[in-house]
Amino acid sequence: MSENLIIAETRTEFGKGAARRIRRADKVPAVIYGHGGDPVHVTLPGHDTLMAIKHGGANAVLNIEIDGKIQLALTKQVQADPIKGFLEHVDFVAVKKGEKVTVEVPVHTTGEAAKETFVQIENNVITLEAEATHIPEVIEVDIEGAQAGTQILAGTLTLPKGSTLISDAEQLIINITQAVSAEQVEAELAEAEAEVGIEHDAPADEAAGDAAAEAPAEESGDSE
Repeated sequence: MSENLIIAETRTEFGKGAARRIRRADKVPAVIYGHGGDPVHVTLPGHDTLMAIKHGGANAVLNIEIDGKIQLALTKQVQADPIKGFLEHVDFVAVKKGEKVTVEVPVHTTGEAAKETFVQIENNVITLEAEATHIPEVIEVDIEGAQAGTQILAGTLTLPKGSTLISDAEQLIINITQAVSAEQVEAELAEAEAEVGIEHDAPADEAAGDAAAEAPAEESGDSE
């Protein structure tokens, strides 16, 4: 959770024009939903909000002060400019200390699997239930030395204290297989093409050589 306090301004203007004016002032329009009340539309300081969300990760919880009252807000959706990176709009959900929330948390691998293996991350997020102020940023999975044939399921992951798995325990997260060489790939491709009757044209130099070999030899001697 971000310990920094974000000071919000209540927003009364809406629409694309108002949003552009807010962004030109280095601020970001945002909405806070939750707890049965009406959505609260606010304007937040752009740089401070961006830094707080980057620091807190995908499920950042921010301390937002609205009209003198502090509201904990869980980040749910972030819209950012794809080129310049500044925030365009943020959706939050109001939460309370001790409240359990359901979130998706990224899965990261650490270490290196055994040589000549291929590591496939089948699912890069899992769904957890955790206290709003203790949401893990990532779930780390140690694959150091893992051999081909290793499969890591959601139910075998080590979760932080206080977190409960919501995803199916049998969900495949990481699959480690034997690496395939370039020669094997080419051989399998050639076999598959042969089965469907695909033929490739011969290289130009090879075709020219074949044509020369098939051409009749010129007769020698003087003509009468």
